[in-house]
Amino acid sequence: MFGFVSANIKELSKTELARYNQVYCGICRRIRLQSSSLSRFGLSYDMAFLALLLLSLYEPEETTGKPACGLHPLRPRPWVDDPIIAYCADMNVALCYYKAVDDCNDEGKASAKMAINIFEPHMPRITACYPRQCNVIAQQLQQLTALEKEGCTNPDTVAACFGALMAELFVYQQDRWEPTLREMGMALGRFIYLADAAIDYHNDEKKKNYNPFLAMQTGENWAKWEEYLVLEMGRCTDYYQRFPLIRDKGILDNILYSGIWLTYSRKRREKRTDNG
Repeated sequence: MFGFVSANIKELSKTELARYNQVYCGICRRIRLQSSSLSRFGLSYDMAFLALLLLSLYEPEETTGKPACGLHPLRPRPWVDDPIIAYCADMNVALCYYKAVDDCNDEGKASAKMAINIFEPHMPRITACYPRQCNVIAQQLQQLTALEKEGCTNPDTVAACFGALMAELFVYQQDRWEPTLREMGMALGRFIYLADAAIDYHNDEKKKNYNPFLAMQTGENWAKWEEYLVLEMGRCTDYYQRFPLIRDKGILDNILYSGIWLTYSRKRREKRTDNG
């Protein structure tokens, strides 16, 4: 359900690409330091976007470094570090853990059980540090699972669960930016859920898995589904534009106005190829 919120790399300047990778590597490094090396395999560029947004909004003092790492031992990997990077690292681990639990409960996948073993040891610390976020993640995934088992026919209802989850993650601290961050996160989370549902339509149909667009029983209708996606991204960018951002704004614009749609199109093409 993740992996949509990434940049259009070809349209980034060299400076922007270096910064983008620096933030990504910073989160990866923090996951290793705060959790474990294995936990880094759950890292997503979605968290790099959230980090860039919060860094641009709050502009904390950063530290940097560039030693090679275990995953890339042959060349320097510049990284950035600060409390926001540390926060996004923990949220990445929390999301991976609760997703693994959800997958294990739904299908009993061996891979999900392995993932639980990787992430679970770090959850007491993360939950103690961020009880608000972790409680909402758990609650919304439970509610989402219940709605999916009921065969909910309203895509807005199920998408709202994932939207509420993302909204909570966006609220790094409860201050004057909380309402706008929450609304932006809600819209982006709804987009991610619905985009994933559209792309997985044929696969879910074959496997008889729940999909909100299958549950509607209106047949394949990409034009209608993409109306949902455009509406949610419109809401997301409307709230985004209310922030007085300067640093990293070029990268953020790239992700929201180009990268997300490029990734969606690529994933759709790949699924079409896989399904013949």
